[in-house]
This record gives sequence, structure tokens and C-alpha cells, in this order.
Amino acid sequence: MTQLNTTMEIFKLLDKSNCKKCNKPTCLAFAAAVFNGQKHLHECPHLPSEIIEQYGKESPANLNTPEQAQEQNMALLKEKVSTIDFSLAAERLGIPLSNDKLTIKCLGKDFSVDNTGNITTDIHVHPWIMIPVFNYIIAGAGTPASGQWVPFRELEGGKTWYRLFGQRCEKPLKQVADTYTDLFEDMIRLFKGKQVENHYNADISLVLHPLPKIPVLICYWKPEDEFASNLNLFFDSTAEENLNIESIYTLGVGLVNMFEKLSLRHGLQ
Repeated sequence: MTQLNTTMEIFKLLDKSNCKKCNKPTCLAFAAAVFNGQKHLHECPHLPSEIIEQYGKESPANLNTPEQAQEQNMALLKEKVSTIDFSLAAERLGIPLSNDKLTIKCLGKDFSVDNTGNITTDIHVHPWIMIPVFNYIIAGAGTPASGQWVPFRELEGGKTWYRLFGQRCEKPLKQVADTYTDLFEDMIRLFKGKQVENHYNADISLVLHPLPKIPVLICYWKPEDEFASNLNLFFDSTAEENLNIESIYTLGVGLVNMFEKLSLRHGLQ
């Protein structure tokens, strides 16, 4: 049987009709549920029997876990990093090269990467940052930010991912912001965030740099009268020239996980 290793590999098998007969709102949500072991491929009424046969009726048993897929992905990316000419990469990305290590600023912290893919930094390294860092080094064009902010759905690849991005990134980060009153101050103090003039009439507008040429604009609207709070993330229009859409999504999920842990430390959730 053929293995499926990512949500997108599953999604590509589906007809993209978003019929909801699997009890999921979209085909992408169904693909994510299959990947996480919550659904089975045969629960999609439109999949041909030969596809189900090829990938296995009990699809989760035939899939890597998300953790295993991450490990495999990182191993492949490390192998690609080992083939990169670091002097050319430093010039392309506009980052320093010293002692055969590239140094990238991630949320104000130094991440040094050697030509075997090992990362040296003062903080704990998670896959959500390692995978985007590797992809940034391998394929980033080094295109300067344009200053033009766009929502995730308006990025070219975001047309497929934006619903999942809203559920996994914007919605949970809004919930953190609603209860963690020091969230934005900590973004500035701990992660070199910069408060900017209010964009889109937001009550709070703040820019973070999870990677050098991948700024993220966070806009938060406080609850008022009968209106609930709201939070949206915006990216520079050049983002996909420096990082693929899946890694941009991964960065967003990682930021949310990090801020959720901060709020737990403060006993707010």
C-alpha cells in the first residue's frame, strides 16, 4: 500500500467539492482529520474504490503520525541544506556567514545553522521553527518586504489553506489575546515585536519577525458593546517569494502554540 505523509497529499486525492457528507466543513478539513487519525479515507463518498484500495481502507494505520512525518521532513531538509553553498545562500538572503554557519534572526533570537542542518541557539528549538528555517535557507529568494500587507487567503497558496489557517492560527490566538492581558506587551518585550500605527482601524497593531524577510502583522480588535473581539494575521505580499505556503502556515501554528504556553505559565487558561 502507498503511504500518505502529509495533509496535502491526502487533500490532492479528494474532489475538492466541500460537500460536507463526511461531516467536515471542507475537503481540507477532512484531509487534516484523516492525517490526524480522526477520520478514514473511506468516509469520503466521492473517492473511487481503487484509491481507497491503494491507500488502505483503514487509512490512519497506513499513515505516519504527524510527529513521524515531521521527523522525516526535517531529515530530508537537513540533507538538502548539506548540498547548499553557504556563501551563496548568505549573499542571496543577506544574512551573516561565520565559521561555516549561517545566522538567522528568528523573533529577535540568533539561530545559527551549520552545513549538516544542526541549529545552535539559546532557546529550545521546535519543529515549527526548524522546518521554515531550513526552507528559508534552501529556497528563499531574499526579496525585501514590500510593506504591502495581505491576509493569508490572498497569498497565492493561501487560497487552499486559509480555512485551516483561520481555525488553527487566528481563532486560537484571538482566544489567547482575550484572556492574556500582557500578550502584546510580551510580544514586544520577549520577541522584539514592534507596535505600529493602527492598521485596519484595529485597537492594537503589532509586527513580529519570525524570519528576517517574513514579517507578520497582528491586528486585534477589543470587544465592544454587542461586538465580539477579533484578531487577524497579515503577511507581506512578497512572503511566498521567501518561504513556501506550508512553512508560512507552520510558522503561524507555531506562534500560536508558543503564546498558548506563555498564557498557561501565567495561569490564564
